[in-house]
Amino acid sequence: MMKKRIAGRFTVILFVIGFMSATQYNTVNTDDSRDYRDTWEIRQQLSREKQVHSELLSEIGLLDDTLAKYSDKATQDPQAVLKETVEDLRRSAGLSQITGPGIELEVSPSLEAVALGSEITEIPPDLLIRLVNEINRFDGIELAIAGERVINTTAIRDINGYTTVNTDPISTPPLTIAITSKSMEEARKLYSYLSASTIHEDFYIDDLTIAISEPQEQLTLPAFDEKIQMGYLEAGEGE
Repeated sequence: MMKKRIAGRFTVILFVIGFMSATQYNTVNTDDSRDYRDTWEIRQQLSREKQVHSELLSEIGLLDDTLAKYSDKATQDPQAVLKETVEDLRRSAGLSQITGPGIELEVSPSLEAVALGSEITEIPPDLLIRLVNEINRFDGIELAIAGERVINTTAIRDINGYTTVNTDPISTPPLTIAITSKSMEEARKLYSYLSASTIHEDFYIDDLTIAISEPQEQLTLPAFDEKIQMGYLEAGEGE
C-alpha cells in the first residue's frame, strides 16, 4: 500500500515537472511579433501619411471655395470664375511660375573633399529624396531643384548612372534648390528646421554641404514645362 502511494506521488511530481518544462519551452520559442523596422522608415511612413492627409484637406478646401463661387448668385460673370478656377488648378499643379517668400539651399562639395581632390559626383537619388521629404514636412511648399520644378508626379531616380529630376539629369554640385512657402513666418520656420536637421550629416558623408540662405520676401520658381504623365487617363473628345 505504501509503495502505491509513493508511486502515485512520484507520478504527480513528474507530471508537474513535465508541464512546467513544456510551458517554459513554449515561452522561449514564442515568436516575437514586435516591429523591428528602422526608426527612419517608420518616421518616413508617418510623414507620408500626414502629407497625404494635409493635401486632401487642402483639396477639399479648394473645391469648397470653387463651389461657393459658382453658387454665389451675385456672380455675374461665370466665365471669369471658370478662368480663375483653371488658373488656380494650373498653379496648384505647378504649371505656372510662382513667386512668394522662401529660402534657397546651396549644395556644394565639402571643403575637405575639395582640399583632398576627391571626385565630386551627382547627389545620390535616395539622398535627394530624403532632403525633399524633409522639406515637405511643411504644408504649402513649392520647390525647384537646379531649375527643375518639382510637382506631384516628379520622379527622382538614377538613369544610366545620372541622378535625374523629371527625367532630366541635374548638374553636379554646386547646385541650388529654391523653396517657396505660404508666408514669411513659414519660411522662417522652414529655415530654422532645416538648419537644425540631421540631413546635413547625411550629405557630409557624401562629401557635400548644404548652405541655407536667409528667408527672402520674393523668390520665383519656374513653371513645370514638361508633359504631365497621366497614367491610365485619356483626354476625352468634346461634343
